Amino acid sequence: MKVLDPRQLQPDTTETERILNVLDETIVKLEITRLIPRIIGSLERYARMLGPEITSRLLEHQKLSMEIQHLLASPGDEETKRAAEQRLKCSLRNILRLLLANPLLYHGLKYKVRVRESPADVFIKAFMEFRDFTLEKLLTSPDEEKEKIQFMKDISLQVEKNTETISALREELAAVIQTRDEELNKKDKTIENLKTSMEDLAKDCKAEIQHIMEEGENQQKEDEKASQDRCARLKQEVQLLGARFNALVLEHRASELVVRKEKCKAEREIQKWVQKYDIDMAEKQATYDELQAVYNDEKEQLSLLMEKHALLLQEYTEIEEERRMLKEKEEEAAQEEARRNNAATCIQAFWKGYLVRSIYKSKLKKGKGKRKGKK
Repeated sequence: MKVLDPRQLQPDTTETERILNVLDETIVKLEITRLIPRIIGSLERYARMLGPEITSRLLEHQKLSMEIQHLLASPGDEETKRAAEQRLKCSLRNILRLLLANPLLYHGLKYKVRVRESPADVFIKAFMEFRDFTLEKLLTSPDEEKEKIQFMKDISLQVEKNTETISALREELAAVIQTRDEELNKKDKTIENLKTSMEDLAKDCKAEIQHIMEEGENQQKEDEKASQDRCARLKQEVQLLGARFNALVLEHRASELVVRKEKCKAEREIQKWVQKYDIDMAEKQATYDELQAVYNDEKEQLSLLMEKHALLLQEYTEIEEERRMLKEKEEEAAQEEARRNNAATCIQAFWKGYLVRSIYKSKLKKGKGKRKGKK
């Protein structure tokens, strides 16, 4: 498949790349040349996109084209025609050079300008096929060429074998069709026999249907007579039931009057009870409203008292706290006073002991001195 598909071939030499570049550039020039008449026809639309230089070149090319058409339509000097054609060719080359110098502009025009199909498209397509064929020829080596030829021979042999197989299958198909036609003929004959038997059966059925209809008419007459007798009996029963119904209606009307009177009496009693209930409920509602108003007042007073109680409780707590602190201070002062008294008592006792001991010692010393003097 790589040998047969030119798109899979890649250039491998500089000369091949140059040839392909020339062919690709020619294809681009052909596509641009195909767009030029359409662009000239709507030049005001594409003038901003093209720019002033290309627009002026296109206007000049349009004038040269009209001049060439005028010269071709009227007989004239051949040299003038050739000179005009040369100027037209030069103008086209300049336009192509300017457009090729700006590839983005060319691609934008290619997708924006809509051109109907024309013989130029066929020529461009053929030239592209020529480019692929040239690439294939340039990149195909002799061995690959032989391989391709051998491959085409193998394909031809395969086609011949397939043709023979198709012929055999066609013969087999013809035999099968013939067999099917014979079976269809047999089925057609069977269908005709069935149609004949169905016609005979329809005749027999028609006679049977006639006999059944006669029996049905006789049965219908007997049923009509029986139904008439039954209708007469039913009419008598209906009359008896109607008389009984009328008697029951008269009987129930009297009881209905009594029930209606009782109903009216009960409705009046209910109405009285409802009125009494409404009056009682109105009085109770008034009492409830008064109690609710008193309750709301007392609730407001209670909330005020609760607020005052909270304040008083807070003040009481503070006073109790102050009292407790004062009591603790008094207890501490009493304990301190008692400690001081104890300390003073101890000091006084110690001092008294000291004085007594001092006095006692001095007396002892004086007694000793007197004894020594006597001696």
